[in-house]
Amino acid sequence: MTASDHLTTTPDVRTIEIVVSRAARAPSLHNSQPWHWIFDGARLHLRSDPDRRLPAADPHGRQQIISCGTTLHHARTMFAALGWHTDTTRLPDPDRPDHLAVIDFRPWADPPTGIARRAAAIEHRHTDRLPMLPPAGWTDLLPALTRLVTPHELSFDVLDDEIRPRLAEVSEQSAAARRYDMFYQQELRWWSGHSGPSEGVPTTSLTSDAEFARVDVGRSFPRAPHSERRADIRDHSRLVVLSSYEDSMPQWLHTGEALSAVLLECTAADLATCPLTHITELPAGRQVVAALLPHPASPQVIIRIGTAPDTQPQQPTPRRPLAEIFELGTPQ
Repeated sequence: MTASDHLTTTPDVRTIEIVVSRAARAPSLHNSQPWHWIFDGARLHLRSDPDRRLPAADPHGRQQIISCGTTLHHARTMFAALGWHTDTTRLPDPDRPDHLAVIDFRPWADPPTGIARRAAAIEHRHTDRLPMLPPAGWTDLLPALTRLVTPHELSFDVLDDEIRPRLAEVSEQSAAARRYDMFYQQELRWWSGHSGPSEGVPTTSLTSDAEFARVDVGRSFPRAPHSERRADIRDHSRLVVLSSYEDSMPQWLHTGEALSAVLLECTAADLATCPLTHITELPAGRQVVAALLPHPASPQVIIRIGTAPDTQPQQPTPRRPLAEIFELGTPQ
């Protein structure tokens, strides 16, 4: 292939930069944004950033890989919306586990229906930790969510309301197990309101004591100043679980991609979402959730899906500058 061929078979650098910037809106553990992109002039490479693994919450790097999977899917969604098919090789180098994916491109004149809606949803998606109303249009949306997860060879299970009290109990037990873990608490507090202007969970994205008391299944973050948003409702979101059939890096990466697809489809349907990983961080919590599923599987992420009654847009959470997450060159 000649250099002139790349002009028609590879996006230009400006397009790559736009997509990477948009893909950086993907959710990640405590908004750590643990990804790094490299464009070599023909292919786009995704790597994990070892300096952004959270050793207390994520000692094995599972959630870091899931987080990188979300930005990978965000990027592929954006490329598709711009007319580019992405042929993705995951974990291309067994000797470099931080090299998570390499993307080759070819023009795509007719991407599937729904791509444009999900790409547009990237700018509006955010994690909603407040209580929610039941998800509107849930019966119609559920088959679409299942179809989006299926290609990643994961299971997508909706938990029955009868199971919810048990999951709430496990959520509280997970928090109690970490309450006096000073390493975990220090890490959590650094990433929640104290980590800087371009990363971490800002105070505006946290809940007050009164608000958190009306959410039965949620991660216990440092509390925001007193407020009573959505004071008239308790949480009635639906709880769904993304599970893999083995616990491995490829499955963690696919989990992130499936999570991205679910979150974007829900956002496009005007629903609120909140991914939860605190219950599955510890083996005991994962075992309990696995026992609640109708089939053998390894739970990876729980997602709250509901309707937010607010009409005002949420303030975007901070993101790192493009120069920190993207470079031109050859991966070393």
